[in-house]
Amino acid sequence: MRLDSAKDLLEGVTQKKRAIAFRRYHKEVPHRSLDEGWYAGRYPVNAAKTFLFLLEELEANAEYKGLDVDRLRIVHAAAQRGMKTQRVISRAYGRASPYRDTLVHIELMGYEVSE
Repeated sequence: MRLDSAKDLLEGVTQKKRAIAFRRYHKEVPHRSLDEGWYAGRYPVNAAKTFLFLLEELEANAEYKGLDVDRLRIVHAAAQRGMKTQRVISRAYGRASPYRDTLVHIELMGYEVSE
C-alpha cells in the first residue's frame, strides 16, 4: 500500500468514517459498510493513532535518507511480542496481585517504487 493511502485510511479510522474489516475474530462484531465486501468491522482508534505515528516516523526517515515520499510504498509490516512488564494491582485486605503487560515491537519497511 502506498504511504499516502495508508495515512488516509488510518485518519478515516480515527474519525470513525472508515471501518477495518475483522476477518478472523468476527463473532459478535457489528456489521459495517466496508469497501472490501466484508460484513464485520470495527474502528480501532488507539491502534490507528499508533500506526499513524509510525507512518509519520517512516516518512521522516525516508525524507532524511533522500527518498521521494510521494513514491514510497509499504512493503513489510510485522509485529513481534516484546518483553513483559510487571506491575501490582491492590486487592482487598491488604493483598496484591501481579499484573503483567506484554509489550509489542512493530516494524515497518518502506520502499521507493519507480513509476
